Amino acid sequence: MNNIPKIKLGIVAVSRDCFPEPLSVNRRKALVEAYKAKYDASDIYECPICIVESEIHMVQALEDIKKAGCNALCVYLGNFGPEISETLLAKHFDGPKMFCAAAEESQADLMDGRGDAYCGMLNASYNLKLRNIGAYIPEYPVGDAEDCAKMINDFIPVARALVGLSKLKIISFGPRPLNFLACNAPIKPLYNIGVEIEENSELDLFESFNKHAGDARIPEVVADMEAELGAGNKKPEVLAKLAQYELTLLDWVEAHKGYREYVAIAGKCWPAFQTQFGFVPCYVNSRLTGRGIPVSCEVDIYGCLSEFIGTCVSEDAVTLLDINNSVPKDMFREAIEGKFDYNFTDTFMGFHCGNTCSKKLASCEMKYQKIMARALPIEVTNGTLEGDIAPGDITFFRLQSTADTQLRAYLAEGEVLPVATKSFGGIGVFAIHEMGRFYRHVLIGKNFPHHGAVAFGHFGKSLYEVFKYIGVPVEDINYNQPASLPYPGENSFK
Repeated sequence: MNNIPKIKLGIVAVSRDCFPEPLSVNRRKALVEAYKAKYDASDIYECPICIVESEIHMVQALEDIKKAGCNALCVYLGNFGPEISETLLAKHFDGPKMFCAAAEESQADLMDGRGDAYCGMLNASYNLKLRNIGAYIPEYPVGDAEDCAKMINDFIPVARALVGLSKLKIISFGPRPLNFLACNAPIKPLYNIGVEIEENSELDLFESFNKHAGDARIPEVVADMEAELGAGNKKPEVLAKLAQYELTLLDWVEAHKGYREYVAIAGKCWPAFQTQFGFVPCYVNSRLTGRGIPVSCEVDIYGCLSEFIGTCVSEDAVTLLDINNSVPKDMFREAIEGKFDYNFTDTFMGFHCGNTCSKKLASCEMKYQKIMARALPIEVTNGTLEGDIAPGDITFFRLQSTADTQLRAYLAEGEVLPVATKSFGGIGVFAIHEMGRFYRHVLIGKNFPHHGAVAFGHFGKSLYEVFKYIGVPVEDINYNQPASLPYPGENSFK
């Protein structure tokens, strides 16, 4: 993945001047040792300059972690901590930050060895609010060295997404297709969270594509596609055009990302794309997404934004799927009931034409796009990657703007079941507990579009913290609530 940031988190210990400084020094050292013993040592940097007790120390520490190249910060309360200096450190650090605090180690050392950081965290949080400073505070932010090391490790994927968003440009091509208002949303919230966007016409893209005709790199890309597809290369005649398109997108990214470091693409794929380009772009989209450059279908800007967040959090390929069709009851009875702990309404099929990375499919074949071919010659609908999605854990999620520019989100953990779909496209049988109620009272009830991002693993904890950090109100971060917890407006008499 070369399109997501690497986090280097600076750990700065703070100390209130009426508490013994060695408490913070020794506890910081123990924390760093605990982290390096269990996690990637390159994730963190131990600020050795000083223990922050004053505003002058704060400036010194800030300069040190900047010089060290840190792009995330952990303010570590080794004891009670100086509430002003520690929150000023967070204020002036340009990047994601977290706070955690040291627990007391032993009943045998509660005289000079008591640090009272449990109390200090209250003052820290109060001062952060006074200064309107956003910071990540773990669910239980007080612990010993091993506990706090885990808290920091939990924060790393959150920080990766936050840094990525602050340096992201979304490149879009063309307006959404006719009769496709579902993914329409204002772009102002993108600027609010630090994301840039470049909107282009699909005519601009077509012109650039034509200029890439005969590109000397095409045979090399075709050979790479052939190696990836293997026996699934059922449409070899279209590979040269797909390679030409892939090079067009990659060159566009390099020429247009400007001062931004990371890019995601919201692409056009119908109705005129097939007849003018002579193929569908699904397979190319899947290849770029597999490299960490998410490409959404149907100019879904918030879809590719969601995919990028998932890529940063998971450090893996993601996909964007329609929450598409119900599982037939006979399939449920034959392949799911009694074998898996799900009710019928917990299941559904997630589908898109062929944009899912080949590494996330149980097997794959290059095909034509069946839905489009109902109205068009098959030869202009070639280029889709078909196959059942590989079984395993998933997180279904989306960040979205409302029409009045308010951000809202949902996330739900579940799995792709090892059940043959007996259908077409990139598709899988998904199972999420209480999906039926979630579908009705969140997806329908709160007007989310039919596209959902899929991360391959359970990442709800990290995604929730990303959404909260960027300012999504907690009441607008939706999840699949258990049956014991009704949704607002849910009919209790059903």
